Amino acid sequence: MRRRTLAPVLVTLALILTAAGVEFALGRTPICRCGVVKLWHGVVQSSENSQHLSDWYTPSHIVHGIWFFFFGWLLLRRWPLAWRLAIAVAVEAAWEVVENTPFIIDRYRAATISLDYYGDSIINSMSDIVAMTIGFAFAARFKWWVSVIAVLVMEIGVAIVIRDNLFLNILMLIHPFDAIKQWQAGG
Repeated sequence: MRRRTLAPVLVTLALILTAAGVEFALGRTPICRCGVVKLWHGVVQSSENSQHLSDWYTPSHIVHGIWFFFFGWLLLRRWPLAWRLAIAVAVEAAWEVVENTPFIIDRYRAATISLDYYGDSIINSMSDIVAMTIGFAFAARFKWWVSVIAVLVMEIGVAIVIRDNLFLNILMLIHPFDAIKQWQAGG
């Protein structure tokens, strides 16, 4: 590994470990309380949602990565790609910590249909950061229009399957709409 690449890689790893440590200090569980680690858990309305390596919200973190690549390219295009990734990981890691604070957990439960949501396990949060990194790498590798199609497929596909996605998640956190909440509940 080149010396220029080593520093951002070490910073990126330190950010991920720091996020895990902060979540542990905040009382997050390392793995699902069910005692197992699954590669995939597809039941959204369950106590095991956001507790395993991947779930229906994993595509939203891939979308984060695509967006972070775009913003990094727009604002920091002269910076090396590895440093732009480190910044994206810093933002994603910060979100993972904030997302698992009582304030945001309570907000999800009050404003969305996620009544059984009690926060992510640490392994799920770290997997979300990895998913963001995959999205970032995808956007770095392919033409912009391929990323746009990927975002649309993931957002529309997840909305069809679970009546939620990144856009709806953000919208409902900022300003809940009763009509959307009813639709998400199946009404």
